[in-house]
Amino acid sequence: MSIENIVLSRDHRGISALRPYLAPDFCERAATLILDHPGTVLIATGFYVPAGGAPETDGPLGAVALGNVIASLGSRVMYLTDAYTTPLLRGLLGKGGEVLEFPMMDHQASWRHAADLLASLAPSLTIAVERCGLTDEGAYLDMRGADVSGYHAKIDYLFREHDCSVGIGDGGNEIGMGNLAAAIPMVMPIAGRPCATATTQLVISTVSNWGAWGVVAAMSRLRQENLLPTVREARDLLVQAVALGAVDGTTGKHTESVDGFPLEENDRVLAEMHGWLGSHGIG
Repeated sequence: MSIENIVLSRDHRGISALRPYLAPDFCERAATLILDHPGTVLIATGFYVPAGGAPETDGPLGAVALGNVIASLGSRVMYLTDAYTTPLLRGLLGKGGEVLEFPMMDHQASWRHAADLLASLAPSLTIAVERCGLTDEGAYLDMRGADVSGYHAKIDYLFREHDCSVGIGDGGNEIGMGNLAAAIPMVMPIAGRPCATATTQLVISTVSNWGAWGVVAAMSRLRQENLLPTVREARDLLVQAVALGAVDGTTGKHTESVDGFPLEENDRVLAEMHGWLGSHGIG
């Protein structure tokens, strides 16, 4: 059993069909890139669900889990999102978290803003966790192929102008999936065009939060210390996110679930990751 097997378990969208197009140890490769680039790390997340009138539970929870670990290792972590997800992230992070709100602007203004951010912050690394990404036609599409461009700031330009990045996604339409844009329509059932924005390393998973946990597990194995959140911590964060207004991205409902998976199933996946670390002698 590998950590990649765990993050791709319970696949209900066909994302596993993309696995042959990636290195078999894609979680470890992303973990290595993160560990090799301390400094200022920007983590982008937030996927708005119009049917639910709120951002989804998938993405911010994994971003916070990954960001907490990166910060604990000495880097400055800043979260990047737009007006639709800023309240959720600030609520999850509390006063200690740094959240940057990327304005809702046209393509040219967004490119300039991204360039200004990169120049002023000089990040060592950028990471996207379940962040809707631009297609080659310059639009944002949800998993049903509907245009949701009006609900997403064009954060992609920050990734397109930075040469060290990680993308984590589960549906083919997230930042990072540009790495496999040619393969996605051939092997995965996706409505509309895939995201065209690429990243240095791509992590695919059944649920993007699980992909973020998988990267943390891989970082843990590389450092020989368990950096994963506890099952209780992860559960409490999901409950908090829903209380702050987040919805399940699949159903659009205010339920304590992620992409249709209830609390208990998320608990089991994280417990399996702890077990995987235990099998490597890491408690």
